[in-house]
Formats: sequence, structure tokens, C-alpha cells
Amino acid sequence: MAETVGPAFKRTRVRDYLRDLVEARSAGDPIPSERTLCEQLGVSRPTLRSAVDELVSTGLIVREHGRGMFVAPAKITQELTAAPEEHAFTAPRVGGSWAGRVLEFSVLRAGARVGRKLHLSPTAEIAHIARLRLVDGEPMAIEYLYVPAELVPGLAPGDMESGDFYELLRERHGVRVHQAVQSIEPTVVSEKEAQLLGVPPFSPALHFERLTTDHDGRPVEYVHSLYRGDRYRILSRITLGETAPPPAGAADRHHPGIPPGDLTTPRSSHTLTTGDVQSVL
Repeated sequence: MAETVGPAFKRTRVRDYLRDLVEARSAGDPIPSERTLCEQLGVSRPTLRSAVDELVSTGLIVREHGRGMFVAPAKITQELTAAPEEHAFTAPRVGGSWAGRVLEFSVLRAGARVGRKLHLSPTAEIAHIARLRLVDGEPMAIEYLYVPAELVPGLAPGDMESGDFYELLRERHGVRVHQAVQSIEPTVVSEKEAQLLGVPPFSPALHFERLTTDHDGRPVEYVHSLYRGDRYRILSRITLGETAPPPAGAADRHHPGIPPGDLTTPRSSHTLTTGDVQSVL
């Protein structure tokens, strides 16, 4: 194959070829060497590496020093499904074996920022827990939790190593969570965060911020987390149709990825958001 097109197009062609290659194989299967791929595709080593780097950063291919390239691990899926009459989400349990390793555990003053989040006085005591979240023994996220201390008397670091924290709140402390508002933003990891997560410094990541309330609307938990960008992604499936009445302001609502005016009807019903976590080999 002669290199008769521009570098950007060649990189796209190589990337698409590699995507097809990955889809045709199973997790853990080897990818041909760079030399072999360059010969097959008729491209230079820099062009190939640029495309491979892109697929490594998005978690489709993994490199192992001294061994080569492999199809990235299979994914564990978590679905957040919306009830159309409530426009709210329920979160089924995600697959894989999840655990936590406590990095820091302390009781301290809320301060102004966290106090505002939890509707507490800046001098009120909170439990602050930083933990590394693991999936099948591999680091997936760094999580920072802030909980009003009066809600969790006797809480110990060991309580945060395994199990469902919301179940612990319910069974031991009589706190029943009801709703959470969560935002997600792209970011990169610092050198310290990279070391904990086992990724290169400044690797892409997803920053989650969540405020959880009980049935009375009382804030019971403020969390911000950093998830590996190469192993976690958010997908949305949007059902567009005329089966449901349009919510207030629907005509002016922006659907991410869908240009304004491209909807055939302003009536939008169900939304399904999916979080995919790549398991490990």
C-alpha cells in the first residue's frame, strides 16, 4: 500500500484498521508487531505508533513491556436507567469484584466548602475518607468521601475496605440514601494520582462529584472521585420519539452530540446511561 495520502488520513486509516482488528479478536489476544503492521499497511513507524497511542489511551489496546501489544481486557458494565415518569436514575450493581484500600481516615472540621455542600457549620465534624477503589485487585479510582460525623458514630477504616457503603449506612446507622446529583468532567491525573492508579502522569481521567441525600433531602455524603480514563467510560442511549409528552422546556433542551434542530420531534422519552469498566486480564 503506497503512502499517497496525507498524514492525518493515513493515521485515521490505520486507527480504523486496528479497531476492526480489535473487534475481531478476544480480550488478551496479541496484536501483530509494529513492524508487521507497517509492512501490511504500507505506513511508516511514526504513523502507526500515533494510531496505536490513540487506541492505548482510549483503552482498546494495551502494551506490555517486552511482550508486545494485546487486545484490551473485556468490560464490566453498569447501567443507570431512567424512569420516564421521574426522569431519575437507578444504579444496578456493577460487575467485577470491587474493594477499597483506605489511604486516609480522619475526623475533622467541615470547613467552608464542604460545610456548604453538606449544609453544615464550618466547625461541624465530618468523617473524611480517601480510598483507592479496586476492581478484581486492580486500581480503578481514587475516591474522597465526606460524611457528617454524627451520622456514622464508630465508623472505622476497616468498614471502608469492602462491602456496600450505602448498605452499611442503612443497616448500622439507620441512614437511607434516596437521591444523588452527580457531575462528570474530563481531567488528567497528577504524578501522585498516576502512581496510585498505575498509569503515566497526566493520563486522561474522569472526575466525578456527587452529593447524596436521604428521603428528607438531608445531605448525607459528598464525594469526589477520579476514575481512570483508559478503563472507564460513560455511554448514553437516547430514545427519541413521540410516545411521551415533552417535559417543560424540552424544545430548548440540548442533547449532547445531537446538533440543535436535528431531532425530528421535540419529544424525548427514555435516556439510558451506561458506565463501562474494563476488567483486568
